[in-house]
Amino acid sequence: MKLRFAKMHGLGNDFMVVDLVTQRGMPTPEQVRTWSDRRTGVGFDQLLAVLPPSDPDADFRMRIFNADGSEAEQCGNGARCFARFVVEEELTVKRDLLLETEGGSIRTELQGGEQVRVDMGVPSMEPATVPFLADEVATSYVVDLGSDCVEVTPVSMGNPHAVVFVDNVSRADIEGVGSALQHHERFPEQVNVGFLQVVDRRFGRLRVYERGVGETRACGSGACAAMVAARLHDRFESRAKISLPGGKMRLEWQGRGSPATLSGPTQFVYTGRIEL
Repeated sequence: MKLRFAKMHGLGNDFMVVDLVTQRGMPTPEQVRTWSDRRTGVGFDQLLAVLPPSDPDADFRMRIFNADGSEAEQCGNGARCFARFVVEEELTVKRDLLLETEGGSIRTELQGGEQVRVDMGVPSMEPATVPFLADEVATSYVVDLGSDCVEVTPVSMGNPHAVVFVDNVSRADIEGVGSALQHHERFPEQVNVGFLQVVDRRFGRLRVYERGVGETRACGSGACAAMVAARLHDRFESRAKISLPGGKMRLEWQGRGSPATLSGPTQFVYTGRIEL
């Protein structure tokens, strides 16, 4: 059986998107790993499956599979590509969508051209929600990595994030510190690690080491988590731009109890068929 798919990216964070509304079948973790290979497969950070919703108020259900076959709860760039995909594939005529994900419901808005805005919902800083093991509730925590200690700000955007402030993101030990934090016992479900350099109160530079993938060129939920962390530490205004290796995103967060939003471009690369 041949499965139709599209290759897409949002600022270089790339996806294989499959319509499982009009097509049948679900890729296995082994198939996801095989297809994600950048030399012998399609090559992607995540696979996005478009499914009918179980929530009657939602328009679609989005399942997210990392390159290693594991499943993720949330993906901001993925949601943006997903929203454009379902419109381009004529699965809906709506431009504002409610998407059901493992990490909760999120809203998307096509803004014209390639631009898509995502309301990622209200972030949580409660350690148990992230999850992060802590004896008390604080804004940031020091994590002992053995050879070094790192201060992190844990944030849940429906998936777990740890934000680390750095003086120069181009010189940060992304893989070493990212991997150590990702597999640290204080993050029982592992974690996406963002390294944020605050340039001024409206602009920052970010690199993200993602669960099941490694460093990616962009991460929407990671950018939201970085925005939240910077606001919690009074280092950003309520609106800011964040530059990632793949390009810039516009972020907004008014503060505790408010949703975090991001806006940026999406891009179709090609479409194809693959044996399921």
